[in-house]
Amino acid sequence: MRFWCRVGHAVALGGGYALAALLSLQAAPARAFDLSSLDVFGLFTKKDEPPAPSASTLPYRLEFDLGEAENAKALTRSLQDASLLYRLRQDAPPDGETLSRRMASDLNPMLDALWSQGYFNADLEIVVDGATLSVGAEPNAALVRALEAHRNREPVPITVKARPGRVFELRKIEVVERDEAGPPAIADPLRVSRLNAGDPATAAALRAAQAALVDHMRAQSRPLARVVELRPVVDHAAGIMDVTYVLAPGPLAGFGEIAIGQTDEIPPEVVRSFIYLEPGDPYSPKALADTRRSIATIPAIGSVRIREGEKLDGAGNLPIFVEVTERPKRLLGFSARYSTIDGPAVKTYWEHRNLFGGAERLRLEAGIFFAPRIDGTKIQRFGDFKESDIGGRFAFSFMKPALGGSRNDWLLDGVATRERVGINRYGGYTARYGNLATAIRHRFSDTFSVQGGIEVERGQTSDVLGQVTYTLVGVPLSVKYDSTDSLLDPTRGFRATASFTPYPSFLGSTVGIYQTKASLSAYFALDEDARYVLAGRVGFGSISGAGLGEIPATRRFYAGGGGSVRGYAYRSLSPLGPFNQLTGGRSLLEASLEARIKVTDTIGIVPFFDAGTAFETSLPDGKERLRMAAGLGLRYYTGIGPIRVDVAAPLNPRKGDRPAALYVSIGQAF
Repeated sequence: MRFWCRVGHAVALGGGYALAALLSLQAAPARAFDLSSLDVFGLFTKKDEPPAPSASTLPYRLEFDLGEAENAKALTRSLQDASLLYRLRQDAPPDGETLSRRMASDLNPMLDALWSQGYFNADLEIVVDGATLSVGAEPNAALVRALEAHRNREPVPITVKARPGRVFELRKIEVVERDEAGPPAIADPLRVSRLNAGDPATAAALRAAQAALVDHMRAQSRPLARVVELRPVVDHAAGIMDVTYVLAPGPLAGFGEIAIGQTDEIPPEVVRSFIYLEPGDPYSPKALADTRRSIATIPAIGSVRIREGEKLDGAGNLPIFVEVTERPKRLLGFSARYSTIDGPAVKTYWEHRNLFGGAERLRLEAGIFFAPRIDGTKIQRFGDFKESDIGGRFAFSFMKPALGGSRNDWLLDGVATRERVGINRYGGYTARYGNLATAIRHRFSDTFSVQGGIEVERGQTSDVLGQVTYTLVGVPLSVKYDSTDSLLDPTRGFRATASFTPYPSFLGSTVGIYQTKASLSAYFALDEDARYVLAGRVGFGSISGAGLGEIPATRRFYAGGGGSVRGYAYRSLSPLGPFNQLTGGRSLLEASLEARIKVTDTIGIVPFFDAGTAFETSLPDGKERLRMAAGLGLRYYTGIGPIRVDVAAPLNPRKGDRPAALYVSIGQAF
């Protein structure tokens, strides 16, 4: 027996059952999250208990019998998702007639659920005390009497009996384009669809193929591309399906006028400054996604909606409409971190995201942290604790985006800090300083920017090389490139930053130095879903123009810590000076490699390797031994980013280094 079914435009279908509903390619119903299915320690089992018998209602107990089906558990869940009887099991109907109608209304949706997974020869019926209700049948008097017989005695025993049979397979797959001039829009449509003969003929596979075909055509600057017809043919005797997709690629088009709609209290010119599309640019879904992400970087913006026009304009381009909503203007927050080596730290912050009505952001921060001792003494009891064991940091940052509607942003930052850095055995340094910097950042695109400004810092540092009281006045210049797909959890792309800051004496610096920093990180997903990601990072730094002892300790380079070489104390890797104490270096070299593996959608593991140190010379000369560490991390993926827990162990530790270190934070290590 051969069955033919033609389905028209996917967007127009929504009512029918059986094969038409299966292949309408509409989104599958959302799966209900039912705590009763978890049955955690028996805490949620009461919901599966039917209401108590009564004279006025007919409560029922629902069971699913799938015989010896191989994936009975998964199919049971699919049937439950489709079943009105299951969803309303706590809402007992008043009589047998109402309950029988509820049963009858369940059969077609549950059959659709089986067909959607490729079981086109499935048998399905609902049984009560030997009375059977089959697909297409109407409830009869015998069924109603069987239901009423349980009134005020016990819940009605209802069994959904399903025999799925075999899973049908795809045999012949064709993708054709509706008659249009020009070369084919897809050179190898079967490869794009990812459908193969022998694959299960499931609704999910057919929907995925449709999405892949449309996405491919849209990525070729065809914004109106769609699948206009699907022709499935099911051979029930042979257990196979032939399927044909009919495509309407539509014309090639560019972006048309970009209209800024609702922006709340954010000036439209600020929003437009972060849009790098121009009318006439080739249409690209990726460009729209990049635009959405670019606009979302404005701190005042909470959400971005980009809507495409329904038809092309007179020039053959597609109009784009942008709307944004504003975030709450004020924010008060608190954060805490802990490392077994660096100790605890807490921070509080306040932020205003639209200070003067131009999307300006002002952020104030205050933090305190444990300042590790570097004089050989230890804290063994509470009475040993001193005021100097606490460090503090107070900072502000201000940003005015899109000066005059341009792609220039004004940045103003200030900080005052008292800190002590190092480890007991190898010493370290103490520092007090204040820093004020202002800069103009020019955005060439959503991935590339340059920045230049002026910086002033005054402070005092003290370490084994002596005390340095200093003033630095410099001109920081930097460049940044970031093509990654996420700030906290990148899976693809590159990040590169480079900066050069001269602090010449003719500007007022008491020590003339020239500082260079650079870092590069890369992310490579091994599969389409980015469940396996390789990530690598290298970092470099150099200071020239003065001897090591003349440079403030805070400006020298150190490695070690959660964002550097894990497993070693924060800023504890550097050359050693008098009394075998840390001195910092005039150059730095770091490298990290991670394999980020998702075990489930929310849990991941990350084996990693870090290496690095600081060098006494202005360029790494190899005289210092690279310190290496390896470890294993756990990731819990949330909507805002992964929660990171890393355990690292030094591979070539120095005497006194701890055997392992624990780090907890939000976001990947780099």
